[in-house]
Amino acid sequence: MLALKNSGIDLSKSETRTIIGFSLIYSVLVLVILGVITFLYYQFKKDLMLQDKRQTLQNYSNDQIASLKELHINIDKSNIYPRDEKYNSAIYDSSKKMIFTTLAMNNVKLDEVIYLKDGYIHLIKEPESYYLGSKYVIVEIKDDNVWFLKIKYKMVFWFIIAFSILLFIGYFIAKLFLRPMRESIQMLDRFIKDTTHELNTPIAAILSNIQMIDKNSIDEKLAKKINRIEIGAKTISNIYEDLTFISLNNQIISNNEKLNLSEILKQRIDFFKSIASSKKIEFQLDIKDDIFIFCDLKKLSKLIDNILSNAIKYNKFQGFIKVTLKPNLLVIEDSGKGLSKENLKSLFTRYKRFDKSVGGFGIGLNIVSMIAKEYSFKIDVISKVNVGTRIKIRWQD
Repeated sequence: MLALKNSGIDLSKSETRTIIGFSLIYSVLVLVILGVITFLYYQFKKDLMLQDKRQTLQNYSNDQIASLKELHINIDKSNIYPRDEKYNSAIYDSSKKMIFTTLAMNNVKLDEVIYLKDGYIHLIKEPESYYLGSKYVIVEIKDDNVWFLKIKYKMVFWFIIAFSILLFIGYFIAKLFLRPMRESIQMLDRFIKDTTHELNTPIAAILSNIQMIDKNSIDEKLAKKINRIEIGAKTISNIYEDLTFISLNNQIISNNEKLNLSEILKQRIDFFKSIASSKKIEFQLDIKDDIFIFCDLKKLSKLIDNILSNAIKYNKFQGFIKVTLKPNLLVIEDSGKGLSKENLKSLFTRYKRFDKSVGGFGIGLNIVSMIAKEYSFKIDVISKVNVGTRIKIRWQD
């Protein structure tokens, strides 16, 4: 079962979705690029800070090595490890095992020379001799974080400025690339409007003249020919009405009134009987009398016409169309080709066609969905492949 969702697509909505999609991808790419640039800038500033601190730490390490040398020579006189309040220190042997430490952060990278980690700066130096068995001397000072505070707000500020500028540029690039598509669609839209306008007069003339012919007064062969002309004219008329509705939808003002749906439904079925008869399709009617609905006559007729037209178009030869009308419920069921569950998901999508061997533009059921949404009709569709399709329309008084 499929609950109706509005799937009407106009130029502005399609364009907006394209711009949003492009903007999301573009934004992610911009964020990645700016993130990399920001990270490299941060690393550059950190390296500058470490280089600035290196001389100070070199001096501290020289002092510490001198103190270790003195302790090594005078180990009998003093066994106190040398300390300094300006820095912490540690010594490691040649197997990288700790001998002694006063470090606040003991996870030492002995393969590095100078580095910053967890708010502390370490400098590793190898003395000329193994004083007290030490291969590595590490001096540590706490990072005052002043350098980072200086660049933090600058980084955030320029990140936001750069992101905003690049996003603004990306928006205009998207609009620029979409312009040819927009112009092509507008040209096509004008062509459809002009074509439908030109079709109106000849179609109306053909149908009115056919209706004036008394088919009982002519021979059967001629009657069949006229009947085929009538079927073709009505098919073109229905396509014309669909194209007109699509092209003028935003300009149509609904003239809502209380309508006798029972009578309108019977009239629309009579209109399509000649088309259905060409495939020997039988109508099975269960229409309750005097079922009323508050709606626009043209839009209600267009909704019924498109469902009936599809039921005939996709029906099998000598099939049936069952039409049931009850209070607040209209059901139109056919014995046609049916649809898979996958195709049901995009049933109301404009220009979507599931059987290209059958004519049409794929706009009929999209029009149904647009009208249903306007009047808050609920549409449920049940369909099985090679069994048929049932469309239920419910509404509230």
